[in-house]
Amino acid sequence: MAPIKDLEGVWGKPTSTLDWCEANYVVTPYIAEFWNTVSSLALIFIPILDLVYTKLTAPKRIHIERRNYMACLAFVSVGLGSWFFHMSLLYETQLLDEIPMIWGTCVLVYLFFENNSKPNSRNYVLVVFLVLYATLITGIYVLVINPVFHQVAFTLLVLAALVRGGYCFFYLKMECSPALFLLSVLLFVSGGVLWLLDNGLCMHLSYHSRLRYLKHRTTEWVGWFPLVTIIGKENGHIK
Repeated sequence: MAPIKDLEGVWGKPTSTLDWCEANYVVTPYIAEFWNTVSSLALIFIPILDLVYTKLTAPKRIHIERRNYMACLAFVSVGLGSWFFHMSLLYETQLLDEIPMIWGTCVLVYLFFENNSKPNSRNYVLVVFLVLYATLITGIYVLVINPVFHQVAFTLLVLAALVRGGYCFFYLKMECSPALFLLSVLLFVSGGVLWLLDNGLCMHLSYHSRLRYLKHRTTEWVGWFPLVTIIGKENGHIK
């Protein structure tokens, strides 16, 4: 829920089902939620920079797997949608943000479950399951227009990826850095907590004037969500 006082911007009155705690159009009339929009750029540029860095530093004999490009595309699509959504707070751009979250995370879940598969192998059963899951969630969400439904569906995918990561680390004993694995989990959880705090405690903080300065300067909490989650992804990707 948004703060009490918001300004009018070029995109007009918000039509999205979610309006985060950051005051609207305070920095510029062209961007509804400035800091949330800026932080969304991390989802676009960090995966691209990671892919470019890997390609430039990897030995020539090592082929960059297709999964690296798929993961990059998944995050970039979510980042673009998030950028447009927080910039305009329109329902159409909200779908442009939330639907790629489901499909992009399905891509990442597939990559997590197939991280020890043979080269050029395909798990068609998992592909069909994830495509059906994403299609079903997309169809239901567009019909019911309930953000909680989307949040639950997205959380289930994230939990599946985290459980698979823990299975690979603790049971399969795959070679990776324990510190980076634990850091990636911590960052993902921290991002989710900040996201929930922004959504649930906004009005409570808005009524406490002594906290307003702190809130607007350091706790635009949903703005931290894409940043810490993408860093968590990059840490979890390093082995």
